[in-house]
Amino acid sequence: MKIALIQQHATDDLEGNRERGLEAAHRAADAGAHVIGFAELAFNPFYPQQHATPELLALAETIPGPTTEMFIDFARKRNVVVVLNVFERSGDKTFDTSPVIDADGALLGCTRMVHITDYAWFHEQGYYAPGDRGAPVYETAFGKIGVAICYDRHFPEYMRALALNGAEVVFIPQAGAVDEWPAGLYEAELRVAAFQNGYFTALCNRVGVEGELEFAGESFVCDPAGSVIGRAASQRDDVLLCDVDLEAVQKSHARKLFLRDRRPELYGKWLEY
Repeated sequence: MKIALIQQHATDDLEGNRERGLEAAHRAADAGAHVIGFAELAFNPFYPQQHATPELLALAETIPGPTTEMFIDFARKRNVVVVLNVFERSGDKTFDTSPVIDADGALLGCTRMVHITDYAWFHEQGYYAPGDRGAPVYETAFGKIGVAICYDRHFPEYMRALALNGAEVVFIPQAGAVDEWPAGLYEAELRVAAFQNGYFTALCNRVGVEGELEFAGESFVCDPAGSVIGRAASQRDDVLLCDVDLEAVQKSHARKLFLRDRRPELYGKWLEY
């Protein structure tokens, strides 16, 4: 399987953001990509840099909606799987949501970010209700795909749940700023997650200067042995193409040993403390 991670900057021109994303997706498909992933809020300014207001919350879109409809059409025409990330409105709630579209254009489902943070320049609790759909894994035309949206990747329980649900590749849409955390920490975290759970991890990050933040880019892919096998450019728009061999999932230490030797009957008792 060949995957593509599209990291791009965003402006206030939402339609222009979507069009640039679509053009990049066509380039990725031309290069042979089977599955294409985008960064967190790829087609919107990073709204949570500001505290939420009714005006900003009104910018959330429904699913299906303008972004999903555009990429449903694209996926069907190009026979590719697409992992999006949008600011979703559902009823009176809003979510940070990744729709997953199969290669025939079918909307397989939507993963909603479960863990919601709030600190300087990332005021997300005012924007997103906690996800209510667990850790789904989608059986796509090219493999079993899970999604861990940004903050969710910090929770080993969530990353393990994706493995137990059968994920072969986990996409991580992220909005990570330059120098937000110590150098190499995010990469190390996802190398360990890939190794401990026996799947590929594919983090797609934003780029561009927005207000007080500069997003870092540097999207990357790790294999189930915990090695980085692809990396995108730093601080500029880029399309990372990376071949992944799904046979490595079943050959991994995690699938042969770690998951086999779990003791879940004990974990609940420990977690009470």
